[in-house]
Amino acid sequence: MIKIAFDPIYAHPLPAGHRFPMLKYELIPEQLLYEGSITPDHLFVPEEVKEQYILLAHTAEYWQKLKEQTLSYHEIRRIGFPLSEQLIKRELIITQGSIDCALHALKHGCALNIAGGTHHAGSHWGEGFCLLNDQAVAAHYLLYHQHAKNILIIDLDVHQGNGTAEIFEHHPQVFTFSMHGANNFPYRKEKSDIDIALKDLTNDEEYLYILKTQLEKFEQESAFDFIFYQAGVDVLETDKLGKLALSMEACKKRDELVLNFAKNNNIPIAISMGGGYSENIKHIVEAHCNTFRLALEIFE
Repeated sequence: MIKIAFDPIYAHPLPAGHRFPMLKYELIPEQLLYEGSITPDHLFVPEEVKEQYILLAHTAEYWQKLKEQTLSYHEIRRIGFPLSEQLIKRELIITQGSIDCALHALKHGCALNIAGGTHHAGSHWGEGFCLLNDQAVAAHYLLYHQHAKNILIIDLDVHQGNGTAEIFEHHPQVFTFSMHGANNFPYRKEKSDIDIALKDLTNDEEYLYILKTQLEKFEQESAFDFIFYQAGVDVLETDKLGKLALSMEACKKRDELVLNFAKNNNIPIAISMGGGYSENIKHIVEAHCNTFRLALEIFE
């Protein structure tokens, strides 16, 4: 059975002005349960990640300042919202959720974290609503425990995974692939192993062709034994921050391409949800739910 990491405190620790984009973390499991796509047995609540694993991806100085809430004004401003003990606890749970999902994926082929995809957090900074980089910590965890040797991180959020790129820039066992908007945040990009920067208003046909071509190259040229997938839905045309022009169906097809690539090559895959900022939250929830529906269809 596919396992899905979920924490019921996800939506609550933020000031009122920041809560709208966080509602999806409650609405996604509610919708999947309501429609019968999942049962409560699919869901699990992670614990908090241990400090030793945070320090595999983040510097001790940064983690100490985050833990003690002693980041400077400019460091907090870069993150984008005020810190609190509950918010940091939420990030610890998200990060452990991605570790747990990786372990479940090793057993069952696929697992999903209802949150996560905090790819703007670098080794010594937080940024863009990301405090810790959940997939980077989880990838380091797998390598540390020798559960994987050659990891691929596929980041299809509309924003470049700059933190992930920085953390693994000189790490040969983790290959970072980011396909993102060229003219979007972060405006100072880091260097992934492969960066594909898309022009504004890239449409369905062009986007899917580029992605399909790259996945075919991976299939022919590389031998990965684990995949982390950042499945942000801010690629949608309806997204107020995205600048691309993908339909709901193309976003679903994107996920299908990635999931089938993993399935057909017998590579376990752990998925984090990433961003989504459409004005109508129904669009955000539906796009994310499509990722879960496809994973259940392909892997169960």
